[in-house]
Amino acid sequence: MTRLSIVHRTAYKYNKRVTLSYNEARMTPLTDSQQVVLESVVKVSPTQAAVSTYRDYWGTRVTAFDMQMPHEHLEVVSNITVEVHRAEKIPAESDIVGWDVLASPETLDAFSDWLPQSRLSGPGDEVLGIIPDVVAGRNPHEAAMAVFAWMRGEMTYMSGSTAVTTNAEEAWNQRQGVCQDLAHLAIGALRSCGIPARYVSGYLHPRSSAGVGETVAGQSHAWLEWWDGEWRSWDPTNHKPAGDFHVTVARGRDYRDVSPLKGILSGGGGSALSVSVEITQLA
Repeated sequence: MTRLSIVHRTAYKYNKRVTLSYNEARMTPLTDSQQVVLESVVKVSPTQAAVSTYRDYWGTRVTAFDMQMPHEHLEVVSNITVEVHRAEKIPAESDIVGWDVLASPETLDAFSDWLPQSRLSGPGDEVLGIIPDVVAGRNPHEAAMAVFAWMRGEMTYMSGSTAVTTNAEEAWNQRQGVCQDLAHLAIGALRSCGIPARYVSGYLHPRSSAGVGETVAGQSHAWLEWWDGEWRSWDPTNHKPAGDFHVTVARGRDYRDVSPLKGILSGGGGSALSVSVEITQLA
């Protein structure tokens, strides 16, 4: 079990005054079988914002707020304390379903959100032609691990090489991307052969050598989960399952379902964005 304190700040300074804005923040981690949120507070500035919360279709806690007054900046700060206790086990053969189960009407219905390609996960014709040979002769679990191994040999993590609108095919064509691109490509490859897969966004404590009480610059991060009889995780950026230093905030079909902060505004004339994530291991 690992206890983490996380402070996530996102701030916009507008070039011109904004007259009104409507916003949604997805910065509150989930409580599930692998992590428990002990404390979570989201603060918005200017403080006159009207704030409410709800859970969206995917189960993510959303902080919604609107500002119907002139303002020249926007800041959202999320303070979180969470305990993470992940236990990735090596699956027994009996735990893994066959391709016939994945193709059954019951499975197709139960996982209908996680099987069709989304706007960002479609990997393109070249990858669709490669994947059948990668997974040939393997059960669904072995096929997923083969896809991840194939990706590790083909893709390079490169900060700043893509944008939030980049899709899996575009990342593949340049053979590089950031964590969200690697997650999208892996998800698209798995979906292409009938394995349900979903996008996960959250935080990653980047340095296991940091001592208890030491604050480090953390990361907003992306990885994926796939189903072969059970939901399992994989972080294609770091080539391993999600561990106790991964904190899940949201799950969706792709990045568009889970973006940390989005909204619409009137005015502004452009803006300067600053984002920071600070993570402290407490125990």
